[in-house]
Amino acid sequence: MKKEIKEKLEFPEGIDFEIIGNIIHVKGSGKESKMKFNIENVSIKKHENNILIESKKATKKELKMINTFIAHVKNMIKGIKEEFIYKLEICYVHFPMTLEVDKAKGLVIIKNFLGEKKPRTSKILKGAEIVIEKNKIIVSSNSKEIAGQTAANLEKATWVRNRDRRKFQDGIFMTEKCGRHI
Repeated sequence: MKKEIKEKLEFPEGIDFEIIGNIIHVKGSGKESKMKFNIENVSIKKHENNILIESKKATKKELKMINTFIAHVKNMIKGIKEEFIYKLEICYVHFPMTLEVDKAKGLVIIKNFLGEKKPRTSKILKGAEIVIEKNKIIVSSNSKEIAGQTAANLEKATWVRNRDRRKFQDGIFMTEKCGRHI
C-alpha cells in the first residue's frame, strides 16, 4: 500500500548543515562531516534549521530508507558534538606482538603475531585517529562508520583460521563500542 510520508528532523543550535544534491554537509564546533545518500522517490529539503523528508507514494522500502537516513544524520550530529570512541585490547599468550602506526601509508603494522615472520597490516580510514598504549588501542573519529570500520579492520587483521579459539586466544579484540562495554 502506498501512502504519503512526511518526516521532520531538527538540528540543535550551533550546528549548521547544507544539502547539495544528494550530499549532506554538517558543520559545527570546528568539525565537519559529509555523507552521500541515494534515496529514490524521496525529496529532502532544508527549511530553516530543519530537514524535511517527503515521499508522495511511499512503500515499506521508502519508509525503511527514510528511517535509515534519519539515523545516519543523527549519528552525524552526535559526531559533531562528541567523538565516537572504540576501545580494543591486544591479547597474546606466548608470542608478544607489537603494533606500529604508519600515518604516511595509513596502516597499522602488526609484528610477531603467533610468531609469524611476515607482519600483518590493517588499514586506517581517513579521519580516524589511533592511540596505542601498551596492550590497549583507542580508535576515535567524528564519524561512527569510520571509527567502527577502522576498529573492525584491526580485529579482522588478527583473525585466526583453522585453529581452536579456546586454545589460540591471541589477537586484537573489541572491548568497548561508543561507551558500551561488550
